Amino acid sequence: MRSFFESFLNLIYPRLCVCCGAPLVKHEHFICSACEYELPLTRFHHQEDNPVARLFWGRVYFQYASAYLQFQKHSRVQKIIHHIKYHEGKALAIEMGRRAGMELISSPLQTVDMIVPVPLHSSKERLRGFNQSLLIAEGMAQVMQKPVHNTCLVRTKASGTQTHHSRYARWENVEGIFAVRHPEQIAGKHLLLVDDVVTTGATAEACGTALLTVTGVKVSFMALAMAVN
Repeated sequence: MRSFFESFLNLIYPRLCVCCGAPLVKHEHFICSACEYELPLTRFHHQEDNPVARLFWGRVYFQYASAYLQFQKHSRVQKIIHHIKYHEGKALAIEMGRRAGMELISSPLQTVDMIVPVPLHSSKERLRGFNQSLLIAEGMAQVMQKPVHNTCLVRTKASGTQTHHSRYARWENVEGIFAVRHPEQIAGKHLLLVDDVVTTGATAEACGTALLTVTGVKVSFMALAMAVN
C-alpha cells in the first residue's frame, strides 16, 4: 500500500534531480545516478597535505582539514549548495552530510570526539529558518556516530556576505566575531569544525582561533565543498 501511495504521489509531484532536473527512480535520493557519477569528489581526507589544509598553513593549526566536493560556478555542486541554502533544502543538507561522513569513516577524522558546526548569527538563522552547516554536521554525525555540539561556538555579531570580498576583506569581515561558551564542555576534546563551503578559509580560521583558546582542545576542519578557480 505504501509503495502504491508513493508511486501515486510521484505521478503528481515527481521527484527530480537537484542537479539536472531529471526524474529520479526509486533507489535515487535527490541526485540521479548520472549526476552522482560526475560529482567531483576530492578524496582530500586521504592526504594530510591537501589544498584545504594548505589554506590554513601559518594561520591556524588544524589537525586535519578536508572537503568532500570541489565547488565551481555553474556546476552540479553549485546547484546542490544553492538548493540547500535558498530552497529550504534541509533534507538535502542532511543527506549530503551523510555522504561526506561516509567518506570519513576510514580516515583520521573518524577519531574526533564531537562535531561543531560553523554558527550563523541568530538574526540570520531566524531569517533563513535553519543553519545549513548544522544540518550537514547532523548528517555526518549519523554515520560517524559522533555527538554534535551546537552551543559551544557562537557568532557574536552579524557579518555581511563573503561572496564578493577579497581574501583580506573576508578575514576582516569575520575577525573576532566568534566566541566560545561553556568551554568546560569541550576542554581536552578533538573537535571537527564543519562548514558548507570553504573559499579563502577566513571563517574557518576565525572559528578555529576561538576554539583553540580552550585548554587541551584540538580542531580539525571539514567542508562540504571547496571553491576552486
